[in-house]
Amino acid sequence: MNMKDYRTAKYNIEPIFINRWSPRAFREDEIPEKTLLGVLEAASWAPSAANIQPWRFVIARTEKDRNRFYSFINDGNLTWCKKAPALILVMSKTTTERGPSISHAFDAGSAWGFLSLEAAHKGLITHAMGGFDRNKAKEVLGIPEEYQLHAVVAIGYQGDKKGLSEVHQEREKPSGRRSLDETVFEGKFES
Repeated sequence: MNMKDYRTAKYNIEPIFINRWSPRAFREDEIPEKTLLGVLEAASWAPSAANIQPWRFVIARTEKDRNRFYSFINDGNLTWCKKAPALILVMSKTTTERGPSISHAFDAGSAWGFLSLEAAHKGLITHAMGGFDRNKAKEVLGIPEEYQLHAVVAIGYQGDKKGLSEVHQEREKPSGRRSLDETVFEGKFES
């Protein structure tokens, strides 16, 4: 796949930002533990307000643990994510010793970004899913109330899109991005 057919940046940026995307076609090959833990290590180096590091990750890489995750992932995502050798629940603690954490979600998003880029650097693909039952996930995984669940990330090696449903095969390509003119505003917001 030639990424230039799908994505180009107007300004000079590191290629990993353009080359990282969210495929759904996974190979079932196991991820070596040191590789997976290296990806999580990279996530732990994300910036956070007052260095609170509110992010937490629950990983599922055994058949038993993945089946536990399948119980709360929406059916539309199950059709493709079952081939991923590992799943990672990304969440953040909403409280601190000083009270509510107003930046927990922002910080967890930064950690997810670091995770996805390190995974791409290591030759892995990631696909974050918002389609899951958060209440059931908390119940199944024993997660306390003070944690907000953000996404389940499928992680592994890219597979052949022919293993996907016809609908997902059609969608199995990198998406573009809107121009900075539509995203960046100088001085004040304009809609």
